[in-house]
Amino acid sequence: MSEVKKPPSSGESGRWTRIVTARPRLSLLLALVVTALAVLAGSGVADRMGSGGWEDPDARSTYAAKVLEREFPGSQPNLLLLVEAGEAAGAGVDDPAVAAEAERLTERLASEQGVAGVGSYWRTHLPALRSKDGSQALIAARVLGDEKTRAAVLERIAPHYRGEHGPVRVSLGGPVAVQREVTTTIQEDLLRAEVIALPVTLVLLVIVFGSAVAALLPLGVGIVAILGTNAVLRGLTEFTDVSVFAQNLTTALGLGLAIDYALFIVRRFREELAAGRDPAAAVGATLRTAGRTVLFSALTVAVSLSAMLFFPMYFLRSFAYAGVAVVLLAAAAALVLLPAALVLLGDRVNSFDLRRLWARKRARAAAGTPAAGAPGAVAGAGRGWARATALVMRRAPVFAIATTAGLLLLGLPFLGVKFGTVDDRQLPATATSHIVQQQIRDGFPGSPGAGLTVLAEGVAGPADLAAYRERLAALPGVRVNGPVTSASGSGTAYFSVVTDGEPAGEQAQDLVAEVRKVDAPFDTAVTGQAAVLVDAQKAIAEELPAALTLVVLATLLLVFLLTGSVLIPVQAVLLNALSLTAMFGAVVWVFQDGHLSGLLSFTSTGDIETNLPVLMFCIAFGLSMDYGVFLISRIKEEYERTGDHEGAVRTGLVRTGGLITAAAVILAVVMVAIGSSRVTNTKMLGLGIALAVLMDALVVRSLLVPAVMKLTGRATWWAPGPLRRLHERFGLSEGESAPPAVVAQAPGEAPEPDRIPAGSR
Repeated sequence: MSEVKKPPSSGESGRWTRIVTARPRLSLLLALVVTALAVLAGSGVADRMGSGGWEDPDARSTYAAKVLEREFPGSQPNLLLLVEAGEAAGAGVDDPAVAAEAERLTERLASEQGVAGVGSYWRTHLPALRSKDGSQALIAARVLGDEKTRAAVLERIAPHYRGEHGPVRVSLGGPVAVQREVTTTIQEDLLRAEVIALPVTLVLLVIVFGSAVAALLPLGVGIVAILGTNAVLRGLTEFTDVSVFAQNLTTALGLGLAIDYALFIVRRFREELAAGRDPAAAVGATLRTAGRTVLFSALTVAVSLSAMLFFPMYFLRSFAYAGVAVVLLAAAAALVLLPAALVLLGDRVNSFDLRRLWARKRARAAAGTPAAGAPGAVAGAGRGWARATALVMRRAPVFAIATTAGLLLLGLPFLGVKFGTVDDRQLPATATSHIVQQQIRDGFPGSPGAGLTVLAEGVAGPADLAAYRERLAALPGVRVNGPVTSASGSGTAYFSVVTDGEPAGEQAQDLVAEVRKVDAPFDTAVTGQAAVLVDAQKAIAEELPAALTLVVLATLLLVFLLTGSVLIPVQAVLLNALSLTAMFGAVVWVFQDGHLSGLLSFTSTGDIETNLPVLMFCIAFGLSMDYGVFLISRIKEEYERTGDHEGAVRTGLVRTGGLITAAAVILAVVMVAIGSSRVTNTKMLGLGIALAVLMDALVVRSLLVPAVMKLTGRATWWAPGPLRRLHERFGLSEGESAPPAVVAQAPGEAPEPDRIPAGSR
């Protein structure tokens, strides 16, 4: 029989409690000062962020793009001026007046600083630059520099070209215009999401806590975490690229995790107050119990998000920066600022209990019938969780098999996933750059930037170029233009290889591999949308095993340190993975296949951006572990107290089921607000994570976990001798003893209404 684990030393716990609560007013004042400084430090962060980062910076396609921009800026135009002839122009774009105005615009664009490689239909007479009906034609150019520089150039020149110019009307498109419009749209959508999420979240918190005072505490923690993370991201933009999409994660996780942690801590604090402790002692007991669980939860979420640092694309790395920062700041605020506030509030944390006011009104109207939110109703809710858990455990094999099969069935659409890249169709159909690109797709026989570009370096002479061109032209279904040689005499040239179909479709991706196999007497590098996509997929495939290994091993280790069990960490990994199946299946069914596209207002491209599944896995897995740690820690505490495995599972669900469900619903509300974005990838991220969170709380934690733990029985807590001794030395648990309110409750019995404070119900 294993030795009973000793509680943590009172000296260690006392020191931490004194640090946090000795001067609560000073702690809160310092927090206010730091938050104000964070507001100043983080101001303007969105304007310094980029909307790209989908490509591998070390890939050959990226190298080729940089050389081509330097040597042949006209080979890869990223700014398109769609010139539409007015009704008075009888000959369309070939009308003399239209041609003269278009030439003037072309010359003006060529003289702009930061713009190179300007060409137009009126200079080249290329059929690809003229619409099929002759009413529109293109001016193409390359805006030089990195993302921030290109955005600044576009902001400066766009007002001078957009709109009416005599006999023509000009609209702006191309990758630079698309990226800029994505950035501004995300900023506007994020502001709207915050306006929606904050008041709705506050209402839900009042419903959960009852007390309006207690409901404001999680929002305070979340705001501190969000503002602090913005300051961190602003600092990072001085050294590296950061994606504007990461701001959405900052808001969602900042609010969501702050609410999770505050719910857990405030609930435990109220339990300790109800047990007769004074506020300072209640905070100390809370930090020794719920505080440890919050710390473990934050570590597991941070590890899951940090796995994105393995990938070279700055889009994914940005989410690691934002995610790890906001998780750690939310935990720090919950473990330092929140306890200080609770010491000052004391019993006043239960003030302004709006549910009791409502319950009194109902009581007067319905003599003797408990109102929703009243004590009798709360006890009923606790008994409901106890009965539901008992039913699941009585029919454990049925629930385990049925739930697992259902989740796997929901995930089946993901087997047909197709990976693609980001284009203008991420934007709403009313966005200007989307309209321009759609008109080019529908009305032009070709467009600048389509197909592949092959860079040739170290060319000895024209004969080698001619021989290589013949080999390229021998590939089935392609047209080869070039070579175009550099005027610098550096022995550099490029070819354009064009094929039918989507620029980054499956046919174009297959062509990348074929072109790269063609023998050449000089160095070659292939770029273009399809080549960038192929290289990004390769980079993800190469780094994915290491990222998954980190997530799995860290999860196994942290959960083992929390529980001392060998089986529970394995269960946690497998059940968390199962909770994600519905999310991945829905992403393919909805966003790739286009179901519900009308209802959700997006344009389906027939594929999923390559980086998104990795991002969604890391976020959703981390959040699943967040809820898993809350549940497992309470079950373990009950098991250590009573030695009754089944009773511990029932009581753990009774004590945390409502808490986890409430936290999941509130986080889902925040994610749905993010998912209301007009940018498809942000919509997919928000709605997908919301679905994963709800499935985890309502299905996995409520049904699958108790069923599996019933089947594994007392073996759930087994560990071999060496590991058991390791845990006894280094492991942590939620508490040294159960609070009196829990001790008085038999395993699986509903909480007594007068012993459980409102916030824990």
